[in-house]
Amino acid sequence: MAAEVVATYFRRHGIDCLLDQWDGNRGNVIAHVKTAGARPALLFVCHLDVVGPGEEDWRHAPFGALEEDGRIYGRGTTDMKGGIAAVAVAICEAVRSQTPLQGDIVFAATAGEETDSAGIARFMQDRDELPPLAGVVVPEPTDFAVVTAHRGLFWLKITTRGKAVHSSMPDRGINAIGSMKRVLDELERYQVHAEPHPLLGNCSMSINTIAGGEAMNVVPDRCTLGVDIRTLPGQDHEAIRYDFEHMLARLKTGVPQFDGELFVERSVHAIETDPECDFVRRFCSAVNVDLTNVVGFTTDAPHLLPLGAPIVICGPGKPKMCHQVDEYIDVADLRTGVELFTGVIRQFLT
Repeated sequence: MAAEVVATYFRRHGIDCLLDQWDGNRGNVIAHVKTAGARPALLFVCHLDVVGPGEEDWRHAPFGALEEDGRIYGRGTTDMKGGIAAVAVAICEAVRSQTPLQGDIVFAATAGEETDSAGIARFMQDRDELPPLAGVVVPEPTDFAVVTAHRGLFWLKITTRGKAVHSSMPDRGINAIGSMKRVLDELERYQVHAEPHPLLGNCSMSINTIAGGEAMNVVPDRCTLGVDIRTLPGQDHEAIRYDFEHMLARLKTGVPQFDGELFVERSVHAIETDPECDFVRRFCSAVNVDLTNVVGFTTDAPHLLPLGAPIVICGPGKPKMCHQVDEYIDVADLRTGVELFTGVIRQFLT
């Protein structure tokens, strides 16, 4: 398990580390470098999980971690084992060098960012035990751009139900796929109501999955649709949910045999940190960056908003490599990452 590898690395360097495991194969790693606490702490938050390798052929084994021509190939090298490695090395180097730290360093690597964010939710259950924070760093692959805002996500699943009969007598059944066509027709006309964000642009909606039917000779009694909505800072997810519930109720009123139900699969709000705040300006100074950026993808960062600390997203690796076949990270970027995170620790804690 990746969590055990990270925990072992910290312990070998004499750093207090908790391995929190649950459900057999899930785990978080929390490392804590404690000081007298003269200054607020730095919190680094990473995710341990990766997406699957997919069906395409890889030139290199997706989990082989092969180093070749200055690159390390493998699923997760960019998203985001590279960020984990760079931060872990920087923290251990700060401890090894016996640099007098004025504030704590807390490191968390969590499970499930790509699926359900269960790990970060579990970590946040114990947030009251954290020291006061100067800020939070999420070392996702940004090619060292300093990101202060990204869109949220709202995943909805719609299920239509019908009545299964032999397909030679379709008029005696209710076709759930036919019912879903009515939903699709409604969604073709639907637009999420939201003012465009000056940097992130418009809210988007994409219908990404559909499943229904069990056999060619059976009228389907169930069909499921997946909708991915990417939301903007301040946008109300419950308002979107209401729109979808209202749409299904309207279809039921117009077509009595229609039966549809809405489920929220995942809800993560957008994030926006003031790029002019003191933490961001000092962070940019530490990593030699003049301007901040925004991205369209989503991270675990919004789950950290209850901490009340400014959050930046910055790390090694090129975003275009995320979730790609033959994913890789440049070894030079890992070294740069160690240098930059070491500079961040110095900036805030020495």
